[in-house]
Amino acid sequence: MIGNKEDPRKVFGKAVSEIALGDDRIVILSADSGKSSGFGDFMKAAPERYFEFGIMEQAVVGVASGLATTGKIPVFCAIAPFVTARPYEMFRNDLGYMGQNVKIVGRNGGITYSDLGATHHSLDDFGIISMIPGVTILAPQDPNEIRSAVKAMLAHQGPVYMRIGNAAIPNLFEESPFVIGEGRQITSGEDVTILSTGTLTASVLKAAQRLEAAGIHADVIGLPTVWPLDEEKIVASARKTGKVVTVEEHYVHGGLGSFVATLLAERCPTPVCRLAIPHLYATSGPYDQILKKYGLDAEGIFQSVKQFLG
Repeated sequence: MIGNKEDPRKVFGKAVSEIALGDDRIVILSADSGKSSGFGDFMKAAPERYFEFGIMEQAVVGVASGLATTGKIPVFCAIAPFVTARPYEMFRNDLGYMGQNVKIVGRNGGITYSDLGATHHSLDDFGIISMIPGVTILAPQDPNEIRSAVKAMLAHQGPVYMRIGNAAIPNLFEESPFVIGEGRQITSGEDVTILSTGTLTASVLKAAQRLEAAGIHADVIGLPTVWPLDEEKIVASARKTGKVVTVEEHYVHGGLGSFVATLLAERCPTPVCRLAIPHLYATSGPYDQILKKYGLDAEGIFQSVKQFLG
């Protein structure tokens, strides 16, 4: 880890705002969520390009599509389940089917809105958004990657869904250009492949250090682009190690683990262990305790990988 922890929402909002202030095509849309998404300063600096709709996410997505037809680049950020599950039909038809250049960002993703319970958890977003053809899905792993992913997202032509968390997260990597669809080789090993995405990568790296001390050398690949997958990097690693573990803050069904298992079934049949949230309504409580309950903290990942390897 190379730096202190930062609030991903503030990092995201500042990164978008800095680019937007120099590009009048970018407009910010809010569903009673602007300040919480990090856009407090932008609201003051460019009020003519900040649109507040109140709690009506379905309408926001429709308006975003309309703005995109005029050459604008709308960015809509709110609580993850309320920008994916709630306006799914509009996302599918207005953005996906029309191929609109709109950026949807789900904050407080996964179970990071831990104390508000299942209604505010977003454990199906990768799955349901991946069903919309042509939508890119991003889940940056640290603050520096959020900054670079924002640049790539705004430069990309077409609909994008990005998921960020809530709790402060550590900087793991130096900031570098973000290439959509490209995985990050973090450690090299020949005993097992570990594929991670989003903020759980920090726990994966801690688990990998413990595995190394136990004589297990992991090939750790971070996947800040959840869809499309970096197929070549994943397949090459699977061929090298012969066993693959996926780690994500999503249901065990329909997310990164499912994408990887399908890929490997077609190109490189390999045993896959999917570490994720069981397919149930997750409990509420302190975030770190929920991760521990479902084995997604560093200790849980370490033990699961050891057990998988036999």
